[in-house]
Amino acid sequence: MENEHCFYVLRCADRTYYTGYTNHLTKRVQAHNEGKGAKYTRGRRPVQCIYSERFKTKTEAMRAEYAFKQKTRKQKEQYIKEALEHANTK
Repeated sequence: MENEHCFYVLRCADRTYYTGYTNHLTKRVQAHNEGKGAKYTRGRRPVQCIYSERFKTKTEAMRAEYAFKQKTRKQKEQYIKEALEHANTK
């Protein structure tokens, strides 16, 4: 998934979620775990990437990130569950 536009969801050590955009997922997750990522995740390490979704453009990925952030926690969990179930049926 490197060098592609994606939004991703991290589960932090305190069980909260962090959502972001990147074009290099592995490096971004590593940065979060090294304390070099977002301020939000620095005190909530380690983090684990639990979901990511790829897009053709940065704009599409950032729109998806924004839409995801508008959801309630329950809606976020349902979104991830359904997306992963759909991916496993392909």
